[in-house]
Amino acid sequence: MLELLFLLLPVAAGYGYVMGRNSVRQAQRKQSSILSRHYYKGLNFLLSDQPDKAVDTLMKMINLDNSTVETHIAMGNFFRHRGELDRAIRVHQNLVSKQELSQSQNQQALRELGKDYMMAGFLERAENAFLQLLESDKHFLDAQQQLFRIYQTTKEWDRAIDLGENMMNCHGDSEDLCIRLSHYYCERAIQNIKKQEFGLAEQALQKAISANEHAVRPWLLLGDMAMKQQNFQQAIDYLKQVPLRDISWFSEAVPMLEECSNKLGSDEQLEQILELYWQQCATSYLAKVKLLAKKDSTEQAELVLFEQLKKTPTMKGFKTLMGFFIEDEVDQKTKESLTMVKGLVEEQIKLRPKYRCLSCGFSGRQIHWLCPSCKKWGVVKPIKGLDGE
Repeated sequence: MLELLFLLLPVAAGYGYVMGRNSVRQAQRKQSSILSRHYYKGLNFLLSDQPDKAVDTLMKMINLDNSTVETHIAMGNFFRHRGELDRAIRVHQNLVSKQELSQSQNQQALRELGKDYMMAGFLERAENAFLQLLESDKHFLDAQQQLFRIYQTTKEWDRAIDLGENMMNCHGDSEDLCIRLSHYYCERAIQNIKKQEFGLAEQALQKAISANEHAVRPWLLLGDMAMKQQNFQQAIDYLKQVPLRDISWFSEAVPMLEECSNKLGSDEQLEQILELYWQQCATSYLAKVKLLAKKDSTEQAELVLFEQLKKTPTMKGFKTLMGFFIEDEVDQKTKESLTMVKGLVEEQIKLRPKYRCLSCGFSGRQIHWLCPSCKKWGVVKPIKGLDGE
């Protein structure tokens, strides 16, 4: 009897194993059936233009299988692209709240939720989401860019500066980050200048120079600030740095240098600076022509202008040359005709843009250090050529 019992033990163990395996398979089939039923039910609601019911149905699936996380994220993104931000937020919020998700899945869902908030205009909520992602190895760059966008929109330059400096300390200084940080310091300096806090503004601008040695904006602002304080010699010293950093911006410094020379009652420094760069842009060679007309003779100035226009023709130069012709003309009828043409050229110049983005092609008549179109810093430059410099 005892021997029979020992013989039946393996049979019982085998039977238990088979039954247990069948039970697991049945549970899996049941779970798969429920999952499939919810999935197709949700898909049917979506195709039937009942997205609210589709969201509710598909969100139930997360309780059944974490493998559906990617589906939920894709669904939330689909709603966001359609502009249905409330539904996108519901889907992504549901994912973030789940404890069962892995860290990677949670961070991915949190990133998408932050984008939902950004598009919906909930900037404070978006900021909280992206701040959590700064510690992520995979998403910290995207989180950084989104936080910069938020601080630029809200003009919280101190927070943008803190973020930029922290990113430089943690991940090193990239060219894009250095350019951004320099402009953030300039924006903070502008706020100080408006409050007449010139000491704080100068400190911020010196930091802007340290952040990006090629930046011209802080030197232009330092020059302008010195002029506001009637320190015209100091302004000239600041403005002399502009062509050394980026010659394409010398056209912005020339009118300020001319004003400083007039205030000081001497053109000597202006002549020295123009001697080095006067052929670089229309504004600079017209300034030289003006000095020649003032110092020597109109005939010499006219000759220099004519020769320069043959090399680099511009509408601004042509207008000035016509002004000389009008002064020289004796016949009244011809003078009136030339005056009319000169007026038409002036109107054309007023209509043409002065600055263009080298990244996206946006153009306008005002300086935009942050391109309104592509949202990049320092890519807008003065236009060169017939209609520009």
